[in-house]
Amino acid sequence: MASSALAATGMIALASSCAGSGEPQSAGRTPAASAPVRLWPERKPAPQPEPGTGENLPAAVPRVPRVPSGDIREANLLTVVKAQVAAGSALGGGPQFDSGTTRKIDACAAEPAHCPVRKPQYRDLTGDGKAELIVGIEARDQSLALWVFKLDHGVVTRIMDAGATPLSVEVANGDLILREPTGTPGYDTRTVYAWDTRTRTMALRSMEFDQADPATPAPEGTR
Repeated sequence: MASSALAATGMIALASSCAGSGEPQSAGRTPAASAPVRLWPERKPAPQPEPGTGENLPAAVPRVPRVPSGDIREANLLTVVKAQVAAGSALGGGPQFDSGTTRKIDACAAEPAHCPVRKPQYRDLTGDGKAELIVGIEARDQSLALWVFKLDHGVVTRIMDAGATPLSVEVANGDLILREPTGTPGYDTRTVYAWDTRTRTMALRSMEFDQADPATPAPEGTR
């Protein structure tokens, strides 16, 4: 009996020692998750925009020869750019260049050193295994026009039309990512465009206020 009592006492002491040194301690009650509460449920929702009124709808670029091979690299870059510039808002929105930038675009073949059209980039953004054409055009105010074109049965078709003042432009897992300055030290805006199979465009996926990438140099005038 005495040995049993001593053993029981030892077990109690051991348990007390473990509880005091190793067992996790409760942090208190966890608040129960609650479902979202809709404010003003009686308010009538805004209607969906009418088809064709958006600024980033797919549009065939007029006056550009078809590319039967299916390789957009065979489409002449300046032909595509000039056709897009000439079409302007007729394709459903887009950046409007100042006359000086337009003249430089027209003179790109004769004066390549002053051409505002950056080197074309070819990346698969739609996931079909074929490259799309990504075009960047510099404007005088340090903004960048960003256009993306794909081939639709051989027809050069614009699937993205956006303007930005980016610190950087990246492609990751088929997404086109822009980082832009915010005016708040240490923070950038991170905007992601991704292929949308419903609209058949590079649609705006997300835009967030993010910590600045220390590897990205600040633009002139903000240092």
